Amino acid sequence: MGIYEELQARGLLAQVTNEEHIRDMINQGKATFYIGFDCTADSLTAGHFMALTLMKRLQMAGNRPIALIGGGTTMIGDPSGRTDMRKMLTKEDIAHNAACFKKQMERFIEFGEGKARMVNNADWLLNLNYVELLREVGACFSVNNMLRAECYKQRMEKGLSFLEFNYMIMQSYDFYYLYQHYGCNMQFGGDDQWSNMLGGTELIRRKLGKDAHAMTITLLTDSQGKKMGKTAGNAVWLDPSKTSPFEFYQYWRNVGDGDVLKCIRMLTFLPLEQIDEMDKWEGEQLNRAKEILAWELTKMVHGEEEADKAQTAARALFTKGADDANMPTTQLSEADLSEGSMDIISLLVKCGLVSSRSDGRRQIQGGGVSVNDEKVSDIGLSFSADQLREGLKLRKGKKSYHKAILK
Repeated sequence: MGIYEELQARGLLAQVTNEEHIRDMINQGKATFYIGFDCTADSLTAGHFMALTLMKRLQMAGNRPIALIGGGTTMIGDPSGRTDMRKMLTKEDIAHNAACFKKQMERFIEFGEGKARMVNNADWLLNLNYVELLREVGACFSVNNMLRAECYKQRMEKGLSFLEFNYMIMQSYDFYYLYQHYGCNMQFGGDDQWSNMLGGTELIRRKLGKDAHAMTITLLTDSQGKKMGKTAGNAVWLDPSKTSPFEFYQYWRNVGDGDVLKCIRMLTFLPLEQIDEMDKWEGEQLNRAKEILAWELTKMVHGEEEADKAQTAARALFTKGADDANMPTTQLSEADLSEGSMDIISLLVKCGLVSSRSDGRRQIQGGGVSVNDEKVSDIGLSFSADQLREGLKLRKGKKSYHKAILK
């Protein structure tokens, strides 16, 4: 089985152009491909997993990845999948975010001479002359066709800014530039990028002729893919200071029964033969599958030691008397107490389980807070110093666990 056939078997391919040529290039290790990452935050999220693992798989098969940091396109903002305009970032914000991305990508991709490379489209987009761009590129795009693209349709009712309207042209120019300067002959992206990616393919063909082998391929974006990286309204970050290894593990440990084998197939590097056997699992066996998924992905991002700790801590939540030493813990001091005690809302805020006292009240009143496995209904509940010294196990919702102890 070639790498192309493996991608198919893992359910990763959705749409391609010139499939026969793409299959041959990928299987022979002759593809130089790029995936773009707009720098809208200072950390990648679990939602980037498909792209990162795909780059790793293809590099292992001899193909060369280009990680394109969107320093230029981030200044415009991609309208795809959006109902409103993205926040405008400064050049300094974008540069900082790009540096953070590279550190995290290095856990997946091997950079260096003759290997993967990282480039920033700010290096060419920010130097473009507007009139020259209109003359060179603008004539290749039909406004009628652009407005039929899915990435614009959903924004038309609420309003699409001219700034965002240019995003497709900027992304298409990226492929055109990378083809000319880096020999990039393929681009990858999610289903929501399909229109933008076809724009880049067409631009190369129109500007450089039919012999320019520009090809596109997309990753499968299904119900799980769209939810991936989000939990309880918050992003699941790869940066451990934003999402701890335990919280990261717990996110994947709590995927739905119907999604766990799909995620294992698409995101892990377990052999397909082993996964095919797991497809027969049901009932309690699915919990074992969820542990495998969570451990494998936590190991990829945070290392094997942190994955082991997270798994031990997670198992302790469901085993009475088990060691919960690896559960995220906040150590309290006497200074945190008020008249020798601490109220539940202050405790939740101190442990970072809620963003504010009002958020804490809402969580309690909604029945989403438990202490030592007992649901809390009284927003005025307080704990004595003695209780705090024994340690309290807090839970918010179904997935967020924390321990608090007074030293």
